[in-house]
Amino acid sequence: MKPLSPRQQQVLQATVNHYVDTMEPVGSRTLVQRFGIPASSATVRSAMGALEKRGLLTQPHTSAGRIPSALGYRHYVDDLLPEPGVAVQHLEREITGLSLRWAALDDLLQQLARRLTDFTGLMSLITRPQQPRAQLEAIRLVQSGDRLLVMLVEDSGLASHLNLRLPPGAGDELTAMERWTDQQLEEGTLNWQSLPPHLQRSGNVLRSALDHPSMSPETPLVVHGLSRLVAEPEFHTTTELRPLLELIDDQPCAVVSATDQPGVWIGEEHPQKALQACSVVQAPYRCGQEGVGQVALVGPMRMTYATAHAAVQRVARHLDLLLC
Repeated sequence: MKPLSPRQQQVLQATVNHYVDTMEPVGSRTLVQRFGIPASSATVRSAMGALEKRGLLTQPHTSAGRIPSALGYRHYVDDLLPEPGVAVQHLEREITGLSLRWAALDDLLQQLARRLTDFTGLMSLITRPQQPRAQLEAIRLVQSGDRLLVMLVEDSGLASHLNLRLPPGAGDELTAMERWTDQQLEEGTLNWQSLPPHLQRSGNVLRSALDHPSMSPETPLVVHGLSRLVAEPEFHTTTELRPLLELIDDQPCAVVSATDQPGVWIGEEHPQKALQACSVVQAPYRCGQEGVGQVALVGPMRMTYATAHAAVQRVARHLDLLLC
């Protein structure tokens, strides 16, 4: 994207700040009066028109002022994010005190999540540290009467076993089934869509066992402030709210991305469709050899990004220091 002029940057930043504060479209005259932009209303109006053509602002109604688009928020976060206010320093002092009073990790995470929500007004989510999931390297299948013994070998060198009921007649498939799994794992993963028809009986049993929730390591986490999130005007209809609630209820860990870098996901940037009206601000923390956890805030795209970004980083950094 062609760089914005200083005037366009100033107007975009002011429009974002106004909309976050008021949730109302804004016109050029209001921007000049409220933010003291040293230009005429006509000049600011021209800059807003240019920003709209580039997709950074949008006009919800023909006669209304303009509001930031998802792309506008992205440009704001990447290039125009101001320094956080002094209130973040108070948050930092408060969480330092919490660390001294709460010995159990779960209790500490609960209190940190509560403080994050109270401080930002957003829903907070903190996952416990977890090692990256090991990758399957080989599968060995052995028939024992009407049972199927499965040995799973991971790339870490560890092995686990499954004892499954073998469907009648599936024993003849095992040699070919093992050969198919070897070929699949050489390519990186088991693509069950490509399972040959003549291996369906043994393949369905194996797939069902590997897909069982007990085979997927859970990531304990704490969530606080869901009521704050659903009270936002952006989620006032059931159509917008239901997918979000279902995601948080069924797959809360899907809200955060498994990454070792802080990040901001705005609207449709997030892989979960239920979060397309939201922004997620997160930062990782580490706990020795136990792995990586995530500190995240979830809210509407209309959020105070500087405060949210600083808050999750302060909490993540403090957990780093406390748990190393």
